[in-house]
Amino acid sequence: MSSCMEHPDIGLSPSPLLFTPYSLRGLELRNRLMLAPMNQHAAIDGFADDGLLVHLGKYALGGFGVVATGATAVTPSGKIGPGDLGIWSDEHIPGFKRLTTYIRSHGAAAALQICHSGRKGSIQRPWQGFGPIDESDLVRNEQPWPLWSPTGEALGPGHVAPQALDEAGIQRIIEDFAAAAVRADRAGFDILEIHGGHGYLIASFLSPVINTRSDHYGGDLSGRMRFALEVVKSVRAHWPERKPLFFRASCVDGHPAGWKLEDTVVLATQLKEHGVDLIDCSSGGLRISTSIENTQRKPGYQVAYADEVRRRTGIPTSAVGLILDGRQAERVLQEGAADLVAIGRQALYDPYFAHHAAQDLGVDAGFDAWDISAGWWLAKRRPGLAALGLPGSGESRISNI
Repeated sequence: MSSCMEHPDIGLSPSPLLFTPYSLRGLELRNRLMLAPMNQHAAIDGFADDGLLVHLGKYALGGFGVVATGATAVTPSGKIGPGDLGIWSDEHIPGFKRLTTYIRSHGAAAALQICHSGRKGSIQRPWQGFGPIDESDLVRNEQPWPLWSPTGEALGPGHVAPQALDEAGIQRIIEDFAAAAVRADRAGFDILEIHGGHGYLIASFLSPVINTRSDHYGGDLSGRMRFALEVVKSVRAHWPERKPLFFRASCVDGHPAGWKLEDTVVLATQLKEHGVDLIDCSSGGLRISTSIENTQRKPGYQVAYADEVRRRTGIPTSAVGLILDGRQAERVLQEGAADLVAIGRQALYDPYFAHHAAQDLGVDAGFDAWDISAGWWLAKRRPGLAALGLPGSGESRISNI
């Protein structure tokens, strides 16, 4: 596995891979940086509004190659929390269309992550407790809703107990995913990502800890993978052939008896055969919002998963997890650990992560990749800053590494 995070400041190439174009199917990305899907918990009835346009639009302005939404529910009962985005209705399409038009107009590809919460739904917003919806939420007219899962086991004490899906229910949800793919295309998204990790519905079918079914959607690995593969097959059939399809996986689910990296390799091989173009490699989240993996974080702590899956299956991967600057991201690519690098919370801290990484790596010293309304101002002040030896002049730090 890759050791690319041990010495992130040593031996970088003068020709950064991070800012070379990358092609998947009929789509060419301007660079290898992807905004990781992150829920904002701010939507009303699932609709994309001005707040989402401003939030995600700034990452297109900030230079990312791919800008992705957070988990977007394919059905109202598939929401994680009351503020989730949704794409269960044609009425959601115009708001998303406005978003994708803006993102694409600034050179980025727009990605939609579609999700069904499974038993990890009917949960409060993080800043309101991140627990089961309770009396305090009822004051805001936020009611709990029925949940669906492989079995009737609740997420934890006080959480809504899900109903175990029968085969008719499974087929209904597969159809919900397919319908979401059709709407995503109509809304102008370039990439679709199926959320198959973090303990949500697909991941709960995959994990032997949660999926204790005895029918052909449970039991051995083949049975537990059946639902995921049927979702992918249906989505791929309804998603244009020219557009890439991603799958987010928890490469390990954070339970000692649970889903393992070896299982992910087997799944990834079959996902590739079913038309998935890239595995977005994450981890954890089986039972609660964190896991053993996610509480023992260090820079690049999930990169090894992307490396292993890519090396053993040949499918492209995206690496994510405490990737904090451009040099660290560049090393991931140079060591062959992944094809794309996803930036999450560090992008919240610095929406211009991509532009700053480019300058740190000696790319675009003249601010040509910036939106022209900002770039010309920054280029104009560059000589003065450089003369004073001040940061912000676009000078590369590569020569100092």
